[in-house]
Amino acid sequence: MRYLMMSNPTGETTNPNLEAEMGAWIEELTASGVLLATGGLAPTGIEVRESDGEVTVTDGPFAEAKESVAGFALVEVRTEEEVVEIARRFVKMVGNSRSVIQQVFA
Repeated sequence: MRYLMMSNPTGETTNPNLEAEMGAWIEELTASGVLLATGGLAPTGIEVRESDGEVTVTDGPFAEAKESVAGFALVEVRTEEEVVEIARRFVKMVGNSRSVIQQVFA
């Protein structure tokens, strides 16, 4: 099963060794075949919306930028419990962060 884990900070990181720990975490998950892709996202964006046949395009950032996704990881695991454990490790490592997990259907 594939899952998209999306994260955003909820405050300043509390981990002074974050860069090294994140590198080790990414290497571990990549070596095990679990991590398929990862990346950070710009705080700005473009919204494309359709309503009653009219398409509008709006440049961001948007009012609720505090809830915007800052990064993502695409993982492939056997169970939902496995992805929850990966997300637990991630938010603990980063500190002051939030992760949302959604299954990817392909």
